[in-house]
Amino acid sequence: MNTPKKFASQADLEEKTVSFTKLSEHAWAYTAEGDPNTGIIVGDDAVLVADTQATPAMAQDVVRRIREVTDKPIKYVVLTHYHAVRVLGASGFNPQQIISSQDTRDLIVERGEQDKASEIGRFPRLFQNVETVPPGLTWPTMTFTGKMTLWLGKLEVQLLQLGRGHTKGDTVVWLPQDRVLLSGDLVEFDATPYAGDAYFKDWPQTLENIAALKPAALVPGRGPALLGEEQVAAGLKATGGFIADVRACVEAGVAAGKDLHAVYQDTFATLKPKYGHWVIFDHCMPFDVTRCYDEATRYPDPRIWTAERDIEMWKTLEG
Repeated sequence: MNTPKKFASQADLEEKTVSFTKLSEHAWAYTAEGDPNTGIIVGDDAVLVADTQATPAMAQDVVRRIREVTDKPIKYVVLTHYHAVRVLGASGFNPQQIISSQDTRDLIVERGEQDKASEIGRFPRLFQNVETVPPGLTWPTMTFTGKMTLWLGKLEVQLLQLGRGHTKGDTVVWLPQDRVLLSGDLVEFDATPYAGDAYFKDWPQTLENIAALKPAALVPGRGPALLGEEQVAAGLKATGGFIADVRACVEAGVAAGKDLHAVYQDTFATLKPKYGHWVIFDHCMPFDVTRCYDEATRYPDPRIWTAERDIEMWKTLEG
């Protein structure tokens, strides 16, 4: 008899080793073996941080690394999307402005509370010292649509919405002078994309839009920093390949009239040999297949995940 899998990543208790990698004159990557990454940009007069870690206590380690390279004030925090594991550490940086796309703010309004409860339940290790998160949600103080340019002295930093993918609000941070891109969870490397709130049909084109910028370095949402055009291309190809493979399997199952459980079993078995070694593969697949099945059948926009819906879905697919 098969033992049911432990829900999501509740059994993931192993601490990860942090790397702080310089990508260019102005950009650094804070990465931790497949845990959520943070990107840092140091301009002439200020620092920008993209994605904040899950709690203010965890953000303190990022601040400590920043202080090893600069004493300039951390003026901006950019939220590449709305997920709790990316935003709840914001207060730990004490920024002057918290910036997101208007689409991301709309998602926080619509589903921020449910997402917070859901994510803390899924991945407790990533919410160390969760009691340090201020009451309520993390709200942007400034929003934009499409494109926003910040000037850190003479350093140009572009915030761009290049299309929907991981969420409808995805924002990338682009340094045209250094050709460095902070992608958020639109790009992963050696880590399984979480696609529970995704737009499978749009994501490949969004990756092509990233590729068109020709980044020389890239901070993915998870996994090591990508240095050089070859590594960047590999990261884009791997992420796009996974999304395409999930979609192809799910749509084939839907076309054959199979239910979600059967589609999940087929898709998991098909993708496991190719992607099973990636970080959080077992964690992500139930959410990814459920969302893709939804999109292929009757829900063009992602449904809200609640802690209760998480457990119900997991029991259905993995119980």
